Amino acid sequence: MPSGQSALPPTSLIICTRNRPGMLAETVRSVLAGREVPTELIVVDQSDVPTDDLASAGGSAGCEVRYTWSPVPGLSHANNLGVRLARHEVLVFTHDDVHADEFWFGTLVRSLLVAGPRSVVTGRVPPGPPEVPGGFQQTLRTSQTATVWQGRTRERPLLVLNMALLRGTYAEVGGFDERLGPGTPFPGAEDVDLGFRLLEAGYRIIYVPDAVIYHRAWRKPSSYLSIRWAYGLALGGFYAKHLSVRDRWMAHSMLAVLRSRMSRGVRALAGRPRAALGDFLSVAGIVAGTGLWWLTQAGRPRAPASSDLRPARAPRED
Repeated sequence: MPSGQSALPPTSLIICTRNRPGMLAETVRSVLAGREVPTELIVVDQSDVPTDDLASAGGSAGCEVRYTWSPVPGLSHANNLGVRLARHEVLVFTHDDVHADEFWFGTLVRSLLVAGPRSVVTGRVPPGPPEVPGGFQQTLRTSQTATVWQGRTRERPLLVLNMALLRGTYAEVGGFDERLGPGTPFPGAEDVDLGFRLLEAGYRIIYVPDAVIYHRAWRKPSSYLSIRWAYGLALGGFYAKHLSVRDRWMAHSMLAVLRSRMSRGVRALAGRPRAALGDFLSVAGIVAGTGLWWLTQAGRPRAPASSDLRPARAPRED
């Protein structure tokens, strides 16, 4: 613990993973090497086969590592399962392909405690160095300016791979919508959806640039266009979920994004044809995702109910 600071309250860190055991192990090591560590680190593994090394890890540095393997696909399902397994009221989330700054965990949790119960905290996500030629990541936030969002915004403020909130907050909005996110037909936008619902429920989302976690740049350039399409598809599902004839705000937001990406794509045609194609694929994905949601998801209930997000019982001490 840094000198002059009080100890953190009991905390649960949730990391979900699928078929990336090497990256996961490095992520866990970077967290445990931090100046302050969670009380428990919960790994929800949706890999094709369980990761034996982590299943028997036990924990270190004052942090208990708890491992569960789940055959049910979907990042949103895994995050909700992680919350059900968590024993503590302060919940922190990250992904399996990051490197945590040594001060990350303590800075994020203390920022949440200072912000108060009607707040959610997210932090800075710069890219790590390229790990393959042209390696990149799509989900980043590099601003050095602290920001508070409250009420409706066309920005997408919440990055779940660097997020802390209270269990009561998570339960009030019902957790992640398991119809959205990697592992579903709408492979993304689960963070966009959760952030929107939090703001609609009256919470603040606070961006703390000093809480830094690096998103490893392991994706190959050949995956760029498929990622733009997939994220567009997911964003279209998000828009379709919240479109309403009584409230036109979401429809206006969707049209603004479509116009912006089309315009940006046209401007990029001359000098950056790959970027232009990425924007056009994103637009097509949004339109396709909107239609796919209406065809397959309209009227389906969102899971889980908030009552399913109760804490797990801690083991008895004999």
